[in-house]
Amino acid sequence: MPGKNYAGHRFSGLDQINVDNAKNLQVAWTFSVGVLRGQEAAPIVADNTMFVVTPYPNILYAIDLTKPGGPLKWKFEPQPAAAAQGVACCDTVNRGAVYAGGKVFFNTLDDQAIAVDANTGREVWRAKLGDISQGETMTMAPLVVKDKVLVGNSGGEMGVRGWITALDASTGKIAWRAYSTGPDADVLIGDQFHPFYEQDRGTDLGVKSWPPEAWKIGGGTVWGWVTYDPAANLVYYGTANPGPWNPDQRPGDNKWTSGIFARDLDTGQARWFYQWSPHDLHDYDGVNESVLVDLDYGGKARKLLVHPDRNGYLYLMDRGTGEVLYAKPFAPITTSTGVDLETGRLQYNPAAKPIPGQVVRNGCPASPGAKDWQPSAFSPKTKFLYIPHNNLCQDVEATQTSYIAGTPYVGMDVRMNAGPGGHRGKFSAWDVAKGEEVWGIDEDFPAWSGAAVTAGGVVFYGTMEGWFKAVNAETGKELWKFKTGSGIIGQPTVYRGPDGNEYVAILSGVGGWSGAIVAGGLDPRDGSAALGFVNAMRDLPDKTARGGTLYVFALRQ
Repeated sequence: MPGKNYAGHRFSGLDQINVDNAKNLQVAWTFSVGVLRGQEAAPIVADNTMFVVTPYPNILYAIDLTKPGGPLKWKFEPQPAAAAQGVACCDTVNRGAVYAGGKVFFNTLDDQAIAVDANTGREVWRAKLGDISQGETMTMAPLVVKDKVLVGNSGGEMGVRGWITALDASTGKIAWRAYSTGPDADVLIGDQFHPFYEQDRGTDLGVKSWPPEAWKIGGGTVWGWVTYDPAANLVYYGTANPGPWNPDQRPGDNKWTSGIFARDLDTGQARWFYQWSPHDLHDYDGVNESVLVDLDYGGKARKLLVHPDRNGYLYLMDRGTGEVLYAKPFAPITTSTGVDLETGRLQYNPAAKPIPGQVVRNGCPASPGAKDWQPSAFSPKTKFLYIPHNNLCQDVEATQTSYIAGTPYVGMDVRMNAGPGGHRGKFSAWDVAKGEEVWGIDEDFPAWSGAAVTAGGVVFYGTMEGWFKAVNAETGKELWKFKTGSGIIGQPTVYRGPDGNEYVAILSGVGGWSGAIVAGGLDPRDGSAALGFVNAMRDLPDKTARGGTLYVFALRQ
């Protein structure tokens, strides 16, 4: 699975590649995926086979690792509807597949979840879960737990209604679906629901915290990462931004958007909820990874959840109750002044609130956040979280918008720019127990790739110029780097091959929201393009070109 384990650690226990010999890494083999859009997926490895899913048209490849050069075993082409490309807000990306029980599960841009026989490439089932005519798409990697496949939708910028759905892994039939807005019956909130903070207690808050009927087009999509605690039988996942971006059109806390749910895996019933950004003013969402860790904290062993949010705060929580133990800035912040640990509420800075008819300048972090979906990695050896993030601020002006099904529902004019220091990205290590940064590496562009860390003390990540890097997990010292053919926004995978050797794989191919200027061929003179991201990325086309290549590295023999 893309997160390596249910806890989302993205940690490999392999140590053949280490801080002493990482300098000897070289290309073992490559594979062209034939699609020149943003490559955000993690290659996954099971049964001596590597599985790779592409952006639209979502081709699934199976590559034989038992033979030199990784020849193709089979490919599966799901033929998604071409019209889905027109309603994808931020490139036609896909964040990966998952292997379980002899099948590979993945999602297509046009809202289909598909199971494929891992040996033959034959389709086992497919389930149509959403409607592109309403603006719904699917870009997330599923998670398979026991007999259930967990999937969610995208499209918050189109005024869709967010949900997470559990499918039967054998048949594809819906076991349960929980919406992110609406009455308690739809959100699967019942007598098991015990949120830690008072503002999350009450009846039908998913209706009452919205203007009349607004919850029906209120966003809260589920397109990020899902983690699972087997001992508690709870799944954890974030909900995305409310719609539209213009907060004046949706007074109230806008539950249950821009927050995190803990749910019973078997029934979907909510156990607790916490809202990172009530009445989200800045499109901060809440879908970033929530990594499950067991650590000594405050003098005793605790079952914890660590979450670096787009709003700029890194949260440490009790994963049984949803209590916030700390919320500390891990990036420059001007849009808020802190998190009140008594109430759990984010304290917004009134001077940074978007206002209709007025440009509000230099809000930090920008809408993609201090980090976006790009997943961090946790090492049980160092107890550090390795975070790829952004250093972006923005100027915004709220505008009135109207809902038309299947079209943008945003209401915000945005221009992003580099944050303090002039660099646009950073890669850092965070001591989870101490709640502080250990080291950081400034990057020219947003660090939009995922991270992986190993028992050999090596951390891997990529840059938008196309450098794939290995750094020392303790110190951040650069050990090795390789220039790939395109910018990297994918997720590294570390695995042991059938020959017993350790390998590292990464997809190269710039795109996504950050790289839309290149992948979509956007005009750099239009700073408002890609919801304002182009303004911060005008020089990216001078540094990299479109691509779609899998690179696999090993130590020089």
